[in-house]
Amino acid sequence: MKKKTDEQREKESRLASLYDEYFDRIARYIYARLGNRNEAEDLAGDVFLKALESLKSYKERGVPMQAWLFRIAHNVLVDRLRKRGKTATVPIDSVTIVAGEDPAAITAKNIEMERVNEAMQKLTPEQREVVRLRFFGGLSSKEVGAILRKSDGAVREMQSASLKKLRGLLKGGGPDF
Repeated sequence: MKKKTDEQREKESRLASLYDEYFDRIARYIYARLGNRNEAEDLAGDVFLKALESLKSYKERGVPMQAWLFRIAHNVLVDRLRKRGKTATVPIDSVTIVAGEDPAAITAKNIEMERVNEAMQKLTPEQREVVRLRFFGGLSSKEVGAILRKSDGAVREMQSASLKKLRGLLKGGGPDF
């Protein structure tokens, strides 16, 4: 049996700490695309399994390990969507309802989420991905750039253009945008 190197143990330790910190964020990122919480959590687990399996080949290249994890998540998600043959969105009835929340507030929140989902579909696929990674995944523009193989500046420009377009689409207040 091969003996683990100090470098390998260090990578495993970092991956374990990232699991605690990033599992929920990766699951939210996947959920935003699939709309199924259980499937998103299963795929997030697959992401960490794939990361563990390929940990020996991971090399520091000036990009944080968490960006590498989101790249794996992106690839796992793309593979799942190819198998499905279609893109899913978050259904309005899947919005989490907090106990004791006002029904009128819940309804307003659901309507707003539906409007945001419809507006997101009018962005380019790359713009949607930037928004998902930045806001659902909670990544920095540099980390998103590493995942999408774009510069930090290009990601910031795409984010700015995406948010400007979303604001314009949502500004009208009606379902027609």
